[in-house]
Amino acid sequence: MCGIAGKVSYERDLRRELATARAMVDTMSCRGPDAEGLWARQRVVLGHRRLAVIDPAGGAQPMTVQEDGRVVAAISFCGEIYNFRELRASLVASGHRFRTRSDTEVALRAYVEWGAAAVERFDGMFALAVWDERTSELLLARDRMGVKPLFYARTGDGVVFGSEPKAVLADPVVQARVDADGLAEVLDMVKTPERSVFRGISEVRPGHLVTVRETGLVKRPYWTLRALPHTDDLPTTVDTVRGVLEEVVTGQLVSDVPVCTLLSGGLDSSTVTALAARSLAEPVRSFSVDFTHTSFEPDAVRADPDAPFARDLATHVGAEHTEIVLEAAELADEGVRAAVLRATDAPPAFWGDMWPSLYLLFRAIRQRATVALSGEAADELFGGYRWFRNPGALNAATFPWLTSGSARYFGGLRLLDQGLVQKLDLTGRRAARYREGLAEVPVLAGEGEADRRMREVTYLNLTRFVQTLLDRKDRMSMAVGLEVRVPFCDHRLVEYVFNAPWSMKSFDGREKSLLRAAARDLLPKSVVDRVKTPYPATQDPGYEQALRRELAGVLADSDAPVLPLLDGERARKMVAGSVGAVSRPYDRGSLEMALWLNRWLTSHQITLDL
Repeated sequence: MCGIAGKVSYERDLRRELATARAMVDTMSCRGPDAEGLWARQRVVLGHRRLAVIDPAGGAQPMTVQEDGRVVAAISFCGEIYNFRELRASLVASGHRFRTRSDTEVALRAYVEWGAAAVERFDGMFALAVWDERTSELLLARDRMGVKPLFYARTGDGVVFGSEPKAVLADPVVQARVDADGLAEVLDMVKTPERSVFRGISEVRPGHLVTVRETGLVKRPYWTLRALPHTDDLPTTVDTVRGVLEEVVTGQLVSDVPVCTLLSGGLDSSTVTALAARSLAEPVRSFSVDFTHTSFEPDAVRADPDAPFARDLATHVGAEHTEIVLEAAELADEGVRAAVLRATDAPPAFWGDMWPSLYLLFRAIRQRATVALSGEAADELFGGYRWFRNPGALNAATFPWLTSGSARYFGGLRLLDQGLVQKLDLTGRRAARYREGLAEVPVLAGEGEADRRMREVTYLNLTRFVQTLLDRKDRMSMAVGLEVRVPFCDHRLVEYVFNAPWSMKSFDGREKSLLRAAARDLLPKSVVDRVKTPYPATQDPGYEQALRRELAGVLADSDAPVLPLLDGERARKMVAGSVGAVSRPYDRGSLEMALWLNRWLTSHQITLDL
């Protein structure tokens, strides 16, 4: 994994600005606890923080390659290339000689051999920066599904870049300013491609390249989702999904450090864990999360707790399973919430306690493993969410997850000043983002109206929704130096399933029909029959009580920076309200939004340009 950072200037000598480069790298020490490095020339400086996973002894970065005793290219790389051994063999056959066993050197020499087109050969998750000394150009590239983040800001004479906005903001030339578009990005549950929260900072779009030259900056895609005819019948489709998953999971178990799986007992994580158990020579290690408040009550989206199903799967495949049990007091702990905010760079308002619970889960796992495989993205790809089967959501002229049946879980605006909401024109912005997303959806000639709509919904989920989940998982895992891999984001699987007709994805009348059929023989009946259940949330009323106490303190502090953004009367009523065993999602989300906004404005010294 790791964190990368750097700067290009075509007018100044960056060898005189190494203190700034070190400050940029230091902001990401958690991403790379094992080593750090800088490499500088007059026009460029590359920085790196390393989490050693492949070739711990030989993969130090930034890394260079030489010809005739002169450096021709240098790289700072984050992520994993799972097919690096095959690429290495091809490069050796072309005359390249390797000094390490790392996938980083494979990526660098692949660039020397094939140029920017090398990324099209990579199977993996990655963000990379390559400086070409021959042309004085910088290449920034990001994996196809955007599992690993990469941000940059244009300067008057080049760019500043980093794995996280905090690295970019460590350069004095870039300021932490948030305009109306940026605040709207915070407040709405839609990830706008290329957009960051901060004015002037952009994100490299998944599957895209950014080339920086003295004459300017050029962006272009190297991969996009395409609409292709699906000619396989149902049995063949099921077999193909199974075969690709087996290959992908086996490939993503490659590591020189301990590997485990994240196991909720749902279909997605259970499939990954079961396939890993088949591939590993020793029992697979798995981890789940639960809470000490034991009186589980079913709610609108969670019919049952995870623990029994995770135990069933662990027993079925012989996993060495560990349950990480959290207390409400830990979720509300000041130090934990400060660590979450440092990792995110923006208010993690949606899903409330899931951010600190993920952080605590990953922190506990990191004591036992360095790499974890996750089931993220299966719902978006195979159609797991309720909005895939809700006619009201499907027929609405907006993002399906923001319609009335689902939006209550992503609502956090009740405590905001309504004048501010109107000024930001969140409704208009959302409509514009929706139109932009629809305009990108690839079209298959002759496709029926129903299949075309499901293609649109799937595309929006893969490009506007899952990106928020991938970002959350990356930030919380890297905050403790844990690498999380995502098999369901493999581009071969995504391309194939994206083009399977909806009739196949729902052939048994349930969610994720194709995945269930492909994994049925791997799983216990309890898991096969289980209904889709989201990541768990605490039901301990003590957690919401802690939130209300914190909000009361904010309202009593006349200097609290969030006060001008809030509806004071509503906020006071919220503080005075009663707390039930299971609170309404709107209440919890509104509390979280107000509190995280206040912490963010306070700790990050944000300038709001509204």
